[in-house]
Amino acid sequence: MRLAAVDLGASSGRVMAGAVGPGVLSVEEVHRFPNGGVRVAHGGGSTLHWDILGLYREMLTGIQAAQRGGELAGLGIDSWAVDYGLLDASGALLGNPVNYRDSRTDGIAQRVAEVVPARELFDITGLQQLPFNTLYQLLAERDLGSAETMLLIPDLLNYWLTGVRGAERTNASTTQLYDVRSGQWATGLASRLGIPSRLLPPLRDPGSVVGTLLPDLAAELGLPELPVVAVGSHDTASAVVGVPAEPGTNFAYISSGTWSLVGLELESPELGDSALAANFTNEGGVDGTIRFLRNVTGLWVLSESLRTWEAQGTPMSLPEVLAQAAGVPPLSAVVDIDAPVFLPPGDMPARIRQACVDTGQRPPEAPGEVVRCILDSLALAYRRTVRQASELTGRPVDVVHVVGGGVRNELLCQLTADACGVPVLAGPVEAAALGNVLVQARALGADLPDLAAMRALIRATHELRRYEPSGRESGWAEAAARIDSRVVA
Repeated sequence: MRLAAVDLGASSGRVMAGAVGPGVLSVEEVHRFPNGGVRVAHGGGSTLHWDILGLYREMLTGIQAAQRGGELAGLGIDSWAVDYGLLDASGALLGNPVNYRDSRTDGIAQRVAEVVPARELFDITGLQQLPFNTLYQLLAERDLGSAETMLLIPDLLNYWLTGVRGAERTNASTTQLYDVRSGQWATGLASRLGIPSRLLPPLRDPGSVVGTLLPDLAAELGLPELPVVAVGSHDTASAVVGVPAEPGTNFAYISSGTWSLVGLELESPELGDSALAANFTNEGGVDGTIRFLRNVTGLWVLSESLRTWEAQGTPMSLPEVLAQAAGVPPLSAVVDIDAPVFLPPGDMPARIRQACVDTGQRPPEAPGEVVRCILDSLALAYRRTVRQASELTGRPVDVVHVVGGGVRNELLCQLTADACGVPVLAGPVEAAALGNVLVQARALGADLPDLAAMRALIRATHELRRYEPSGRESGWAEAAARIDSRVVA
């Protein structure tokens, strides 16, 4: 069957046409478009928004392009997490969704902790404390009185396609308003914090059919009234479906893109004090699994560096700076890539140099040196997170699967194997789109009864690249100690 997978990232979106059948699994990009924050001034300040209507328009263009290549059987949408649109009682959007990198949530987490202590909040939601969690964003809204419903980004787009409101569980689990034990909205928590429970729409499972394209919309686009499937609508949930792990292996995964999501797949949440202290998260996965992971600042820092050099009149291509970085001595300078200074947009090379100065290291100057510092620091963050996940759960890690755009960065994949001390299996690049179409296909009748069957089909149809660790463990331990004295080497 032929399926359309809409995969929206923080820096770009695309529509993929997927083919699924016995021994067949492929995806082909039919439409790509840019995404990013749009800063709008108001009342002496400004807010960073998403251009949600532009994304919707581009999505429809892509679905039409997919249909031109052959009759579609269905479509599904995945995107980044936490951000949302608010609808009024008539179903009208009240304003452009705010970008999670906006500063409006500054200080909100501290206010929440005065009402619900961090230990209790983690026990209910199982979530990593991040300043942009949906809970904090809702509390930063100037006025919730006019809002009737909150819809996360994929659910909002599904609503415009079908007229059906709801919240898919893998993405709902990222809001910090979802009870990770019961799999329901944490309405008691919402009430204590003054968030109206009416905002929380009915929950639905990944793999359920949301509805069909509205007749008028289908006619306007020249499409049949396609079924719209709720896939693992958090893009990481779809990407983890696309991790081609062998059954019974002790694997960790890194979904590597703008963010790097690093963790393990569990059967139940890990809610101990140590997991809270390590700032891990328990998010819902497809088929009732738990994504026990931590958000690590990802290739965002690299892409922002490239943008900065271009703005300064010295544009550099990615292959060019990666080639330069490969020639820089390893671990010459490393930074805590998860430090808050690297979250907002801006001059990343200057921030990296300052972080090195602050930690008594010689700052990198040439672009290749800056990029090598970024990649070494990312690999160190992966090392720390994989080891912590293993220690917190008592599960050994024998192999790390890297999926997503970072698969193309061969230097980073090798550094990850070196830092973690275990083999890295890299691929597929399009894990999120593959996970999206696999869940759609099962919902529409394909013989894919479980995650093992889906992953077996990926292994049978996609080539993976293996990276072996170099064995130079002491250098990584010393570098880790440079940026975090708490690291246990």
